[in-house]
Amino acid sequence: MKANFWFSGTTLALTTCLGLAACSEPPKPTEQAAQTTPATTPAAAEAAPATALVDTLMNPKLGEYIKTLSSDEFQGRAPATKGEELTLAYISEHFKKIGLKPLSGDSFVQPVQLVQIDPKEVSSMTFTGEKAPAAFKYREQMFTWTTRVTELSEVKESEMVFVGYGIVAPEYNWNDYEGLDVKGKTVVMFVNDPGFATKDPNLFTGDAMTYYGRWTYKFEEAARQGAAMALIVHETDAASYGWHVVAGGSATKFDLINPNKNADRAAIEGWVTTESAQTLFAGVGETIDSMRKKALSKDFTPVPLNIKASVSVKNNVRELTSGNVAGFIEGSEKPDEVVLYMAHWDHLGVDFSNPKNKVFNGAVDNASGTGGLMALAEYYASQPKPKRSVAFIAVTAEERGLLGSAWYAKNPLFPLNKTVAGINMDVMNVNGPMKDMVVVGKGNSELEVILEKYTKEQGRYIAPEPNPAAGSYYRSDHFNLAKAGVPMLYAKGGVDSVANGKEWGLAQAKNFNTCCYHKVEDEYNENWDLSGAQQDLFLYYRVGAELANSDAWPNWYEGKEFRAARDASRADVK
Repeated sequence: MKANFWFSGTTLALTTCLGLAACSEPPKPTEQAAQTTPATTPAAAEAAPATALVDTLMNPKLGEYIKTLSSDEFQGRAPATKGEELTLAYISEHFKKIGLKPLSGDSFVQPVQLVQIDPKEVSSMTFTGEKAPAAFKYREQMFTWTTRVTELSEVKESEMVFVGYGIVAPEYNWNDYEGLDVKGKTVVMFVNDPGFATKDPNLFTGDAMTYYGRWTYKFEEAARQGAAMALIVHETDAASYGWHVVAGGSATKFDLINPNKNADRAAIEGWVTTESAQTLFAGVGETIDSMRKKALSKDFTPVPLNIKASVSVKNNVRELTSGNVAGFIEGSEKPDEVVLYMAHWDHLGVDFSNPKNKVFNGAVDNASGTGGLMALAEYYASQPKPKRSVAFIAVTAEERGLLGSAWYAKNPLFPLNKTVAGINMDVMNVNGPMKDMVVVGKGNSELEVILEKYTKEQGRYIAPEPNPAAGSYYRSDHFNLAKAGVPMLYAKGGVDSVANGKEWGLAQAKNFNTCCYHKVEDEYNENWDLSGAQQDLFLYYRVGAELANSDAWPNWYEGKEFRAARDASRADVK
């Protein structure tokens, strides 16, 4: 979901759907990009190696699966539509045909309860106090919403306090809320984390964003602290996208339905522009730079802004039911322990305002990953039964905020403390074999050691993501399992083409991001070379199969933010 131009390391501010607004964050890593011209040209054929390429035919039906899922008939696979019905039936029938067991009774479908929240009226943000600024205008100076399932959510006369980066990170001995009671208050904080601001590799993880730098984490922590409203200061470099990505798209929100109707979340969440933050800080004689200096100090204490804020959001609320599709191969010796494979089946549906091409087919994103999941499951089913169980889960509503995987993490069909590890497939390589295998979030877990071993056997090499500051690891479905402690691998074929070189591969990435990403032009192309995707599927298979036939319990590396959750979940398992 969410990405940077892998060809330049700069952010492409296209829309996705992670809850800033529906479709409002940079796209996912698409280093293996779709193309509008054939992948195999005469020049490419001449440049191809003389020896046969390793592992380029796992399942010849891969293209068929991608083509079907991305056809107009499937109507862009939006949740709670006819397109969803067709998609769930297609994947379920495939799982049944190849002999997988359903994870829930006789059905392969796990119901997922969603809510759609459409703001119909958002007030300006007003202030009171001796040095209160003029009201902030919606979308121009601030962008707010609520995730509470209610027709009206508001804060009135809420005391504002600056809380630095809004982080409580025991791994890094960091607590911006220490000694502070923010119940009923409005917290204002910087995006990203202290490592990005300082570029100090010994502070958090330096330029590479951690989980604590993600805006989603900051809202979650503010809610845990009891804040009434949580506001993040937008800065383009630190966020990795511009203000138009935050406030320029649809304001519709999608979320899971919890029994308390999300009453445990802050009443209002949102962003303010850099200029708005300067105005707020000026009231107490500070600036962005001086506040950042305070926030980076080991002796940081929150700064009261000596003003009170008010804002309200009126909504239309609609509850929806969608579904994850899940099947598994039962382990021969340890059936209660499981290795997971995951891909999201959903896309953006239909654009009825477009008279010529209405369907967001989502062929690369993510019919390719879902087709890969189906192909991989079929291959596993043809092999000797593993000792541990292996599950295949196609999740819904990734494009609406990683919601299907979040539902699974809260309602796992195998206990998370018995889940050995997982691999996520979000956007597959359609441009032929690549020398590089890009690991998003490289340096996180012991799964990378296993992956590297098999990558080298293919004559390939491991490469890190080119822009770790963007926090791409936290923008796809594996993240929800990672938060719960399950080691999750997110890796994919890169841009260093075996036949055509790196510059060609980079050009394909640029082409896809420009022409097709989250557009109706993301359609199946008969000229794609899926042999690179087959190579990647073999790597996914070998990593999972090794774990499924062993007693190993891989973990996060020491000091990583998900290590504590993993250790706690495994503490009582015998």
